[in-house]
Amino acid sequence: MVSALPIRDGLKDRLDNEIELLATIGWDFAATADLGQTLHNAIQRTLEHLDAEAGSIFLLDDTAQFLECKACAGPLDITGLKLESGHGIVGRTVATNRLQMVLDVAQDSGFNAFVDTRTGFVTRSILCAPLQIRGTPLGALEVINKKSADGLFSPSDANLLTALAALAALAIHNAHMAAALVEQERMKKELELAGEIQRSLLPQAPADNFPVHGLNLPALEVSGDFYHFFELPDGRICFCLGDVSGKGMNASLLMAKTISLFHCLAKTMLEPGTLLAAINDELAETASHGMFVTMVAGIYDPAQQQAVFANAGHQPPLLRDLSGGFREFEALEPPLGILPGMVFSERTLALEGGCLYVFSDGLTEGRLEDGAQLGIAGVRDLIGTLAPLSPPQRLEGLVDRLRQAGTALHDDITVLVVGSQADELRLHAQPEQLPAVRAWVREAAKRTGCGEELAENLVLAVNEACMNVIQHGYGYGFGEGKEMLLRARREQGTLVFELLDEAPPVRPEEIQPRPLDEIRPGGLGVHFMRSIMDEVTFVEPPAGYGNLLRMVKRL
Repeated sequence: MVSALPIRDGLKDRLDNEIELLATIGWDFAATADLGQTLHNAIQRTLEHLDAEAGSIFLLDDTAQFLECKACAGPLDITGLKLESGHGIVGRTVATNRLQMVLDVAQDSGFNAFVDTRTGFVTRSILCAPLQIRGTPLGALEVINKKSADGLFSPSDANLLTALAALAALAIHNAHMAAALVEQERMKKELELAGEIQRSLLPQAPADNFPVHGLNLPALEVSGDFYHFFELPDGRICFCLGDVSGKGMNASLLMAKTISLFHCLAKTMLEPGTLLAAINDELAETASHGMFVTMVAGIYDPAQQQAVFANAGHQPPLLRDLSGGFREFEALEPPLGILPGMVFSERTLALEGGCLYVFSDGLTEGRLEDGAQLGIAGVRDLIGTLAPLSPPQRLEGLVDRLRQAGTALHDDITVLVVGSQADELRLHAQPEQLPAVRAWVREAAKRTGCGEELAENLVLAVNEACMNVIQHGYGYGFGEGKEMLLRARREQGTLVFELLDEAPPVRPEEIQPRPLDEIRPGGLGVHFMRSIMDEVTFVEPPAGYGNLLRMVKRL
């Protein structure tokens, strides 16, 4: 009788060895990020355990049309060898997603002997297991030529190779995911850097009373919108706003090129039409993938309150005049970068105290809380509502309406406002504020070129107006907690002061100066104002104010 104990002991030893092999290879996969070296170690251990002559791991390329050897062991180094997907025993393993055990390759019509022919190696038998994750093929793990006496792979060899293939497939899948995460993080950092570079190309925010202001709100990390402005030595201001077709990195690169061209060329090309023609020719020569740029470029003269601009296929700029009316200016020429040799027409526009708004379609197509687009009518309504605010506050108010909708932006939003902005002074309705009023009026007068004598006369007139509000509108101390708003701006050869207060509305016909021959204190303020100013009138105040006094001096 033959004892079964040695057989059981031999089986146990083999199982222990196989478990140890699987554990070792599993730890190898988990311990290193170098997938290539790990696969090489794994195939080497597999050969030693299965007692085979050679082995290799083939993976599908990105096109799934070829299988490439990524790791091998044995007498030949075939790393990098490519096979057509679906051809040979390896291809059949991947295509069927089933293990292939070929005990004699000479009897298998699918065997491709070109490696043997070229190298002199002789392939007799093959055991090949698919690499797959949830049914998705990745490649195959192959061992060649069993070294045993019969030269045949056994079912236990097939089971072990299947288990090793599962470990390898998981490691390959995890490596691909890790590489994808690394790539995503790299792209994220590159986009963040591109965004920082883009923002550095935009002009620094000027003082509130500067005649040109802009705002850019990207929908993504990088933007295809841009704006720019800078002051020329003679005091005029070059400005532009544009929108690059498309999204992402390509659009951001074209944006950077266009804004750089503008900044360089606009210093010497002082005709906006000529400037756009030069930028257009450059972009048409180098632009690719059908990309183009819509753009408005111009020059603003604060002293004359006059803008000259040209429009290359962009959203119509919008002028809001002092009376609250609007005018649009349609583009007459196509965008930049499409056809070289274009001529761009210019428009000359007298702002006369109004403001010109240039914006990208991200503003008009922005979504409100109900999902509707803001539209040009909504833009006009918002501009009218925000008119009393400073330019930076107006721009923030425009985009805040869309940011409050609680949804991601569908497109970049860029807005530029051009126009002379009134100097403003807010003060409490108290006599202690009058020294600040006098100093402010004196500076405002000097900034507009008034001589010292005229400046002091204007100080006297405006001081009297403020004193009348404090004395008669609020009754001295009754103005505590109330504010007055004083504005000054230049309008076509005149200097305009506006005084807004929160006192009860007055009846202008009841405000009469007393006769000059009547000797008593007070009552001469109206005489001073009317003798110094060319126009002193009460006009309809904006909502929230009781009175608006307008005083005009021709310069």
